[in-house]
Amino acid sequence: MDSVALEDVRDARELLSAVAVPTPLIPSRVLSELVGGPVLLKCENLQRTGSFKIRGAYVRIARLPARERARGVVAASAGNHAQGVALAASMLGTKATVFMPEGAPLPKVAATRNYGAEVLFPGPTVDDCLEAAAAYAEERGAVFIHPFDHPDVVAGQGTIGLEILEQCPDVRTVVGAVGGGGLMSGVATAIARAAGRPVKIVGAQAKRAAAFPASLAAGHPVRVECRPTMADGISVGRPGALTYRLVSELLDAVVTVTEESISQALLLCLERAKQVVEPAGAAGVAALLEHSYAVRTPVVAILSGGNIDPLLMTKVLRHGLAGAGRYLVVRCRLKDRPGALVTLLGELAGFGVNVLDVVHERIAPRLPVEEAEVLLQLETRGTEHSEEVTRRLRERGYTLTIGT
Repeated sequence: MDSVALEDVRDARELLSAVAVPTPLIPSRVLSELVGGPVLLKCENLQRTGSFKIRGAYVRIARLPARERARGVVAASAGNHAQGVALAASMLGTKATVFMPEGAPLPKVAATRNYGAEVLFPGPTVDDCLEAAAAYAEERGAVFIHPFDHPDVVAGQGTIGLEILEQCPDVRTVVGAVGGGGLMSGVATAIARAAGRPVKIVGAQAKRAAAFPASLAAGHPVRVECRPTMADGISVGRPGALTYRLVSELLDAVVTVTEESISQALLLCLERAKQVVEPAGAAGVAALLEHSYAVRTPVVAILSGGNIDPLLMTKVLRHGLAGAGRYLVVRCRLKDRPGALVTLLGELAGFGVNVLDVVHERIAPRLPVEEAEVLLQLETRGTEHSEEVTRRLRERGYTLTIGT
């Protein structure tokens, strides 16, 4: 089978009936106001294992012949696919070995082990893991479970599309994250063939890891060099053969989103929708922030995953606050005399600023003897408030350097 039919997706749904949770569709007022019509969030971050990946992984393993399943399965993943394979394998009574990159988020490693998989660390990159997994599969006779480029995986992810059509029958646009393309290939397969009318399907890739735009321009899958991105879950250097074909046939557009948009999307999901979402999972919302002109309402944005390391969340939220003008870093020169720092902090309090951190430096080669320098991390009410704060500090004679 080198393609995916609607019947394959429906069969996958039967397989998943007692496994995957039908995830809720919740309205977003702030995004609805942004695009000028209803926007709803498909909460796959609330799926078992914290992402949509269990759908495809379970269908792929469940459809293996018994003799192949008995040899065990192997996967390579930075996190979400690892957890999906681990849980699916444990439910289906087969052994799972998962290769994860050194430095993979500890919560994802722990969860994968807790679902029953053996976790190995062959090197620092996902490519190292893929090579190790392929070698392991050949040596041990285990079945490699590809994270996206297999018809059974695509069919499993396509069950999200069937749920969207039932939950929002008048949907006109669906937008979601694209890494290797398995999620949106499946969703587009289901919706294009079951809706009975045109529905716009838009994929969103991190600008720093955008293999699909280059591949679509070339007319075939091409490899791109992925730069570091907070959306590591969709950092894939080359589309699969199957997913490339389905994306090129069924998606209306694949857009790219910046790190700033991703962090602001994550912040919006947390503050306004009360949803914990990982950066890759927020890519669809980021696309609405950057490309709202490209959609027709009602819109469904897929929150594809919620497995975020708390330490990363702290960094990303701060990044999002900065992008929204609500986080300000300032170096401030002041006279090195008693009471100068207290006076500065008092002025900031008077401006309605929340001081998050203060680093006071009095001795440094760059500082005149009579001056000190303070590095301030400030929480403000937005861009206009930040500009007002810096203006008023300068009016009071302080020398400022912003953002360092």
